[in-house]
Amino acid sequence: MENLLNCAMDIGEQMLLSGAEVHRVEESIKRICRSFGAKRTDVFIITSSMVVSVFGSDDKTYTQTRRILNSSTDYEKLHKLNELSRKICSEHLCDPKIIKDELDKAISCKTYPFWLECVCYSVIAGAFTVFFGGGVSEMLVSLVIGAIVRFGIALCETTITNKIFSKFFSSVIATAFAFLAVKSGLIPNADNVIIGNIMTLIPGIGLTNALRDLFTGDSIAGLLRSIEAILIALAIAAGYFLVVVLGGLIL
Repeated sequence: MENLLNCAMDIGEQMLLSGAEVHRVEESIKRICRSFGAKRTDVFIITSSMVVSVFGSDDKTYTQTRRILNSSTDYEKLHKLNELSRKICSEHLCDPKIIKDELDKAISCKTYPFWLECVCYSVIAGAFTVFFGGGVSEMLVSLVIGAIVRFGIALCETTITNKIFSKFFSSVIATAFAFLAVKSGLIPNADNVIIGNIMTLIPGIGLTNALRDLFTGDSIAGLLRSIEAILIALAIAAGYFLVVVLGGLIL
C-alpha cells in the first residue's frame, strides 16, 4: 500500500504542478486510493502542500506529505494525468511499476516549441492592441514586443523562478519598449501597445481556478490562489509604474 500511495501522490503532485484545481486533485487521489483497496482516505491539499493519510486493508495507516513549488499551467499534461487516473480506477491497475511507466509517459508528453510560444504571444498582443483601438503601426510594434516579453519570461524562468517577479519584469519590458517606440516615432501613442501586451500577462486562469476552488468549498486554497492573482496584478501595475514614474516618462 505504501508504494501505491506513493504513486497516487506522484500523480496528484503532477496535477497540481500542471495547474489543476484543488478539488480535482483531491477527488483523483481519493478514487485512486479506493481502487487500491483503501478503507478510508483523508486528503488535505492547498496550492503549496499535500497531506494524504490512507487506512489500508491491512489495518495500517500510511501518511505522506509533499511540498509543491513553482506550479504552472499545462493542460495537455493535465489531460494525460486525468486519463491515467481514470485508467487506474476503471482497470484496477495496482502494479506500481506499470503506473510509474504510465506516469513518465504523461509527464514527458510533447510540449509546444519555444518559437511557437513567441508567435502566440505576438499574435495575442497584436490582436488586443487592435481590439483596444490601436492602428496598424501600433499592432506591428505590439507583435515585436510580444515576442520580446516571452523572451523576458523565459529569462526569469531560468534565473529567478518566481511568478510575481516574472510578471513584474515582463511588465517593465512591455512598457519600456512601448515608450521607446514612441520616442523613435514608430507609433503616436503607447497606451494601446502597453494594454495589448499586458493582457498576455493577466492571471486569468489562476483567478478562474481560485473561484472554482471557492465554489467547491476549498476555501483556503481558493483564498491563496486569489491572493496570488491579486499580487500578480499588482506586480504588473508596479512594472508600469516603475517605467512611467521612476523613468521620468509622464503620460
